[in-house]
Amino acid sequence: MKLHTLTPAKGSVKNQKKRIGRGQGSGKGGTSTKGHKGAQSRSGYSQKRGFEGGQMPLQKRIPKFGFTNINRVEYRSINLDIVQKLIDEKKLSLIDPAALYTHGFCSKRDLVKILGRGEVKGKVDVKAHAFSASAKSAIEAKGGTATVVKA
Repeated sequence: MKLHTLTPAKGSVKNQKKRIGRGQGSGKGGTSTKGHKGAQSRSGYSQKRGFEGGQMPLQKRIPKFGFTNINRVEYRSINLDIVQKLIDEKKLSLIDPAALYTHGFCSKRDLVKILGRGEVKGKVDVKAHAFSASAKSAIEAKGGTATVVKA
């Protein structure tokens, strides 16, 4: 065994990258692979998101239309068939946003609106932030109550 034959164990050395900017003898000295002049050759350069080399970026090229109402209220819609499923499987008599959250049908801060797809088979008390007319009438037709709660 001689010093010039020693090598690290196979797989022990990662990132055998060429060390740039360490003199002309390394073959990667001088400009350190960054070319001559320009923003990318300077230290501290970082490219803006969406920058396309001076070409108009995609998000500025595509047409924009429509309107977004800043006062829009977004509801998590829950249909009556989901309500009935909870009653059947979990044996619940009161359905409210907390119960829906516990069983994974909405997140904690969601506003819940009950919609009329499906049907309820018996009396059930439902509390939500909003109801569709068909859902409210279907719940009350079976003797249940549809109570609107504040956000």
